[in-house]
Amino acid sequence: MENSTQESHLRSDNSVTYESPYPLYAMALSSSSPARTRHHRIAVGSFIEEFSNRVDILSFDPETLALNSHPSLSFDHPYPPTKLMFQPSSLNKSSDLLASSGDYLRLWEVRDNSIEPISVFNNSKTSEFCAPLTSFDWNDIEPRRIGTSSIDTTCTIWDIDKGAVETQLIAHDKEVYDIAWGEARVFASVSADGSVRIFDLRDKEHSTIIYESPQPDTPLLRLAWNKQDLRYMATILMDSNKVVILDIRSPTMPVAELERHRASVNAIAWAPQSYRHICSAGDDSQALIWELPTVAGPNGIDPMSMYSAGSEINQLQWSAALPDWIAIAFSSKMQLLKV
Repeated sequence: MENSTQESHLRSDNSVTYESPYPLYAMALSSSSPARTRHHRIAVGSFIEEFSNRVDILSFDPETLALNSHPSLSFDHPYPPTKLMFQPSSLNKSSDLLASSGDYLRLWEVRDNSIEPISVFNNSKTSEFCAPLTSFDWNDIEPRRIGTSSIDTTCTIWDIDKGAVETQLIAHDKEVYDIAWGEARVFASVSADGSVRIFDLRDKEHSTIIYESPQPDTPLLRLAWNKQDLRYMATILMDSNKVVILDIRSPTMPVAELERHRASVNAIAWAPQSYRHICSAGDDSQALIWELPTVAGPNGIDPMSMYSAGSEINQLQWSAALPDWIAIAFSSKMQLLKV
């Protein structure tokens, strides 16, 4: 984009809103729709600062724009879930698997009219207590694998079919805040130590640092790996209005820094079907969609479109099954935006 006057505004008449009785944070969009219906499932988790929290399952019909909650598909969750995610490729069309992180990694089976807890994954051999999980990512190439990140500096790779730990790595010097799979055996993580590190399960003794915060020990909060072009990933720094775009072929120097937010960025998501588009959202109540230049160039990139929400946006998901739709969470609202 040449300048910001060319920004297009995502029209509010192309949005659908769900209002929860609770503040919302975690959010997941199913990657497939049940074969019997056109409806797509969306999970939203409450953010209440006490033990008892809730997860609600909604259904969305993109043709009629109907967004409905289903009381029979609402369940209690211990503590606020830090992340929710549906199994990437559901082979069983009669139900969906949903994973959640918080005190533990948990699996739930979402059926037509009920939800059943399936497993609780606890890596602590000596105690019923464990270090809280900050995030996780489900491996979409080998869906039996889930990687979790924890405040205890580790990343744990679970084989959910066996219910066992495949490996646990001390990944960073401080708390690990996010994890993302690239290939079947390759993942990356970001941490309060200010680094992005890549790990290969075939060589567990080594990791590659591909970026470090310009100011020492500025935490990196989120990581998004571009599934359309694995050379690229994006990260965000604590209390920063920047989105940092990295090319793993040229470590240490970002290929772009997107700096048009007017307050801290909280969430990032690559477009599921375009390697050049990414969405970011933050405390300035804005969701911005960016088109990256094909050649790494100077900074000063402007967003191609923007949407203003009612308050600070703390969560963002770009639907793989419905690539024309982006979901954002702010306050007690979950909003679907047509892009």
